[in-house]
Amino acid sequence: MQIVPVADGRDLDRFIAFPYDHYRGDPLWVPQLRADVRTLLSPTKNPFFKHAEARYFVGRADGRTVGRIAAIRNEAHNRLHGDRVGFYGFFESVNEQDVASALFDAAAEWLRAAGCDTMRGPMNPSINDECGLLVDGFETPPALMMPHNPPHYVTLHERYGFRKARDLIAFQSSSDRLPERLARGARLVAERKGITLRMLDMKRFREEVELVKAIYNAAWEQNWGFVPLTGEEIDHLAKQLKPVVVPELICFAEISGKVIGFAAALPDLNVALKHNPSGRLFPGLLKILWHARRITRIRVLLLGVLREYRNAGVDALMYHWIWEKGCAKGYSWAEAGWVLEDNAAMWNGISRLGFVPYKTYRIYDKSL
Repeated sequence: MQIVPVADGRDLDRFIAFPYDHYRGDPLWVPQLRADVRTLLSPTKNPFFKHAEARYFVGRADGRTVGRIAAIRNEAHNRLHGDRVGFYGFFESVNEQDVASALFDAAAEWLRAAGCDTMRGPMNPSINDECGLLVDGFETPPALMMPHNPPHYVTLHERYGFRKARDLIAFQSSSDRLPERLARGARLVAERKGITLRMLDMKRFREEVELVKAIYNAAWEQNWGFVPLTGEEIDHLAKQLKPVVVPELICFAEISGKVIGFAAALPDLNVALKHNPSGRLFPGLLKILWHARRITRIRVLLLGVLREYRNAGVDALMYHWIWEKGCAKGYSWAEAGWVLEDNAAMWNGISRLGFVPYKTYRIYDKSL
């Protein structure tokens, strides 16, 4: 077996292609579009790499690919947190400890040479993207922009010496209505505090994205591991997600015209993507568009409130909005999260709304 750094287009093709073969027998894995994966990995197309760098590695044995990994140095994280943490991501491996360990060794060696003293992940490539290793909840498919992996990955990590840093919890609900007491309370809070909600205006999409920029980093700044998104990163994300946006599922909370909160849910496009096992754009796009008409699942992926307005029921108001609008449009199941395991306020708020935890993703650390 050899661990080969990705050095050219052919190597990158192998890196991207491996999961499509590796998960061929897994009915729960969702193949993303290969073009989207290539954009995510590209230093010239993904603005994340304006403040980060990565090295990709492929494991090869007997002429075939047996695994892959990325080593990632995120300078924005280290400046903000004052540490020397390096990251790994995009990990995939056959169920052989020597293969997994060799991949981890390659990432660790690169990070150590880059001055890092800790290896953390998986991050694909950051905490603002897909992150975490699935450690509980293997029996259900992943929602949009959430990872999936087989159970043996947990063993491969822990035998190598990784230790838990944090758990990320995903919640689900299949109820068609919020508890009446909460719905009534949300309306009273809105009236008493003068809070109004409105949906995304697609005709002013660019201006709406600017509002998101103004609130996103301020609303999430206290989260463990948080790294602010640059304006360019938010523009990039908005451009990618715009084709699947349902305006009624994105809302702004305002007081006297000032935006104080923001929540976004998206249709779970994974329902359609799973019908395109090759991950190729043609003819796969036609299959995706056909099955996208039947999506009844959503993922509430963002919900944030400015610090001075927290604990005032604004989060419940926005959840109520999304749930009411979602049910009216025929959505019958929702995932909310992820939520940090020690974020008691968010746990309590989501639980009161009828959501229950159903998946756990783990961020691991290993000293270098």
